[in-house]
Amino acid sequence: MKAVFQSIQNFSADELNLLDDLITFRTLKKGGFLLKENEVCNEIVFIKKGILRSFFVNHKGDEITNCFAFENEFMASFSSFITEEKAEENIQALTDTEVQVLSRKSLKKLYESGYNWQETGRKLTEIEFVNLNKRMISFQKLSGAQRYEELFQHHQKYLQLIPLQYLASYLGITPRHLSRIRKAIL
Repeated sequence: MKAVFQSIQNFSADELNLLDDLITFRTLKKGGFLLKENEVCNEIVFIKKGILRSFFVNHKGDEITNCFAFENEFMASFSSFITEEKAEENIQALTDTEVQVLSRKSLKKLYESGYNWQETGRKLTEIEFVNLNKRMISFQKLSGAQRYEELFQHHQKYLQLIPLQYLASYLGITPRHLSRIRKAIL
């Protein structure tokens, strides 16, 4: 986590060392939940190892995957974290997953410690916004095959670990269509 923060902002060693007392560690077993719908998200996690999936259940009872997070990425129900309201989604481990946890209280301490941490929080929020915007645009501009190819380019080593139905849901296509796309690419 320190390396990611350092890549975003030029921190002194003392500023980075503030994390040592504020971060906790957690392991999630495959299928375990980091967060369930209707809980308030009070922490942001950094994935050291594994894959997390964010999903919700629609009015038909279908699970709709809206996000994957991989090693060296952050994950939270950001809307719930910011508003302190109940989450609309679930966050589940797709593999055995190790995370570093930063609680809301710890993040507040970092922000209060100085400008660099405030600036980092702003930059990470901007990154999340840009990623969300890109995802929305991809659904309007790109085909399911193009969205898969983009995911394949950035996260190829993880795709075989994600169940087909979750991946298809994330891409907005049927599992059958995804199978055809995969065969065409390979």
